[in-house]
Amino acid sequence: MAHDAKVITQDIADEYAIYNGDSCVALKGLPDASVGLSMFSPPFAELFSYSDLLEDLGNSDDYDQFFIHFGYIIAELRRVTMPGRHVVIHCIDVPAMKQRDGFIGLKDFPGDIIRAFQREGFIYHSRHTVWKDPLVEATRTKALGLAHKQLCKDSSMCRAGLPDYLVTMRAPGVNAEPIRHPAGLTRYVGSVDPGGVNEKRSHFIWRAYASPVWMDIRQTNTLNVRQARDDRDEKHICPLQLDTIERAVTLWSNEGDIVLSPFAGIGSEGYVALKLGRRFVGIELKDSYYAVMKANMARALVERGEEQGLLFGHGKGEA
Repeated sequence: MAHDAKVITQDIADEYAIYNGDSCVALKGLPDASVGLSMFSPPFAELFSYSDLLEDLGNSDDYDQFFIHFGYIIAELRRVTMPGRHVVIHCIDVPAMKQRDGFIGLKDFPGDIIRAFQREGFIYHSRHTVWKDPLVEATRTKALGLAHKQLCKDSSMCRAGLPDYLVTMRAPGVNAEPIRHPAGLTRYVGSVDPGGVNEKRSHFIWRAYASPVWMDIRQTNTLNVRQARDDRDEKHICPLQLDTIERAVTLWSNEGDIVLSPFAGIGSEGYVALKLGRRFVGIELKDSYYAVMKANMARALVERGEEQGLLFGHGKGEA
């Protein structure tokens, strides 16, 4: 968790190191093959603007420029990832717009991410589809293809709603530290508990997690983002669901591993990682997001301590 002098500010503790700065710079301070798992939601190409900063990938002039910029970060992720370990990217298909792109349709953003990682030597490992309610998307985005009036008028322009994708890329090589689950999976996160006891319960949970389509992610189970907004930009913040993060951290990291997010936002990945006994390195360019991330790291450690106290009989009212 080395510090790069070019970051704006930092907060380093035993369990985490977070940086307010540009990932292209800050990642260079991390040692080779030191990260057990990276997980993040990158800017969705030119779809949203997160800040007015030139270093912000969301301010790329166009789709191709975004991937040139993103390529520097992918190269650093390849360097810092332990052999045989994973980078998990939350993404969506990006809508193409008539005014910007010359047509109305979709861009295969997940596929382009996969190909960009493959160019740096990563192996395409897995993809989960996370179901999203098309009515919520239609209400939020006013997308022509999801409008009921378009169905009535001319359904040739109607399309499916946009799910989330969890794309997992694996660094080449053999994983030297197996990720073991001797008792299987005992803790389920999601909206529909699969039930079962002992070994059977683990099989049921694994069936839910191994499903290529996750219908049971609680869409509102996210960290509060209200205080992260400011008046200087838009602009857009949509934190990743905690259920999704916990599943990835459980499946693809060990306790004590470093979990990295180069687009840390308000620290959702770090919040989950710390509560699950991992360490966290987070890099965030926008200062208002960074400030909330710092508070969320402290919150995670407090909540982890409280949960461990209850687990071992040291909660309120206990001797």
